[in-house]
Amino acid sequence: MGDKRATPTAVKQLSRWIRSRSVRQLVTMASIAAFIFLILLKLFVKNYTYFYIAAQLAHSIGILVLIYKLTITKTCSGLSLKTQELTAIYLIIRLVSHFTFTRDIYIVLDSITLVSTLWVIYMIRFKLKNTYLKELDNMPLYYVLVPCLIIAVIGNPGSGIIGLLYMFSKTIEAISVLPQLRLIQNAKVVEPFTAHYVFALGVARFFSCANWIYMCSGGTKHDASTFNGLSPG
Repeated sequence: MGDKRATPTAVKQLSRWIRSRSVRQLVTMASIAAFIFLILLKLFVKNYTYFYIAAQLAHSIGILVLIYKLTITKTCSGLSLKTQELTAIYLIIRLVSHFTFTRDIYIVLDSITLVSTLWVIYMIRFKLKNTYLKELDNMPLYYVLVPCLIIAVIGNPGSGIIGLLYMFSKTIEAISVLPQLRLIQNAKVVEPFTAHYVFALGVARFFSCANWIYMCSGGTKHDASTFNGLSPG
């Protein structure tokens, strides 16, 4: 009897301890946990395509949450149009890279995500614009795009235009959630659906980061050379 109640009690104590931590401590612990998890993935997962598929799956779950919110609740309150536009931008740029290198599974998954994202943008801009918190979604896109372009140029020298575009898209993807976080900060309230979406987006970015790190570290010789602009096709 005591054993059965020990585990729930331990879980409650752990949960209480986590909730009592400051935001800075939580971010630090999450970063350390993510780093350790990345190392474990590197050690035990040999095909980086799994990371990409996991990232797309998490992103798709987030989009399904958005579709439910936009179609059932008939409101886009709490959602950042800027984040959706950045998502569309990096997907379009990345699709150009994928078509150049004829990567079928990547083209299919990114195309589906792009179409869904464009639908979300349409709903926010036109169908549900009366519920869009435009004054709170106030981060200019160039705050993200310009630094990302500079990082892509500096971090990917001599790789050709396609390599530059791919690096540009990955950099935008990594921080495209910033306008959404800024909106949440301005609103000071997080709606449940928005919170679920941001969580799914965070998971997607984590696996996308794992995919990128694996590729850069030479996960497969073919892809390491491909995205250095050496062997398209």
